Amino acid sequence: MLAQARAATAEAEAARDEAKRLVNEAKGLREKNYISASENASRLSNLNLSEAALMAAKAAEASAQEQLARHHLPAPFSGVISAKLTEVGEWVNRGTTVLELVATDKVRLDVKVPQERFSEINQQNQVEVIPDVFPDKRFKGTINAIVPVSDPQARAFLVRILIDTGDISLLPGTSAQAIIGLNDNQQTQQRIIIPRDALLLHPDGGYSVFIVENGIAKRQKVQIGNQSSQGVTILSGITLEDKVVTRGNEVLRDGENVTLVDQEQ
Repeated sequence: MLAQARAATAEAEAARDEAKRLVNEAKGLREKNYISASENASRLSNLNLSEAALMAAKAAEASAQEQLARHHLPAPFSGVISAKLTEVGEWVNRGTTVLELVATDKVRLDVKVPQERFSEINQQNQVEVIPDVFPDKRFKGTINAIVPVSDPQARAFLVRILIDTGDISLLPGTSAQAIIGLNDNQQTQQRIIIPRDALLLHPDGGYSVFIVENGIAKRQKVQIGNQSSQGVTILSGITLEDKVVTRGNEVLRDGENVTLVDQEQ
């Protein structure tokens, strides 16, 4: 198609050049009154038509060139073609997968982390990766992305880890294990754990609890951490000395009077 467009452009250029030659020739003949005024005007009109045809041919050539350029598939990165999904000469629509390209220089590992650990995962966590093909080696990894969309079936979310393999090449598609060091700045004896029933969920996804100060209920926003069978770990918002309401907090209002009742253990 592009070759035909270029040939049409060359033909239009030749026709334009010939029309221009005839017009220049007519100028000298007209001055000597060897041709009529109508013949001179006809040659000028033919030149204008030839120039218009040349512009159309160049536009068609540019369109063919652009269409050809859009059929090139430049690779966004260096890699290996793992699958070819079309054949030469086959017509494909926009968005159709033509091939699969796999990068081999930077290998990443996708792992599913339990949703209970979401608040503890960040890009500062230390990561070690143990490939199943090299079980005696440990590679340093860094958390590249945390996808905060959990899998409702697995109750886990995706963490993407970049692996520093050095001179050793890991094959894409192989399996590996990841050890993620969780940051824990609180000592065990300093953790605040309250029952789940004490938490009140906000429309924006936050949490709060009611504490009692001098017989008055006070609603306090909190940040939660791990959840276990023992209860929910509170990272901030209350202290060890605060008295937290665990029953009846659904109907309690901020500023209401509260009477503490001792219960036998």
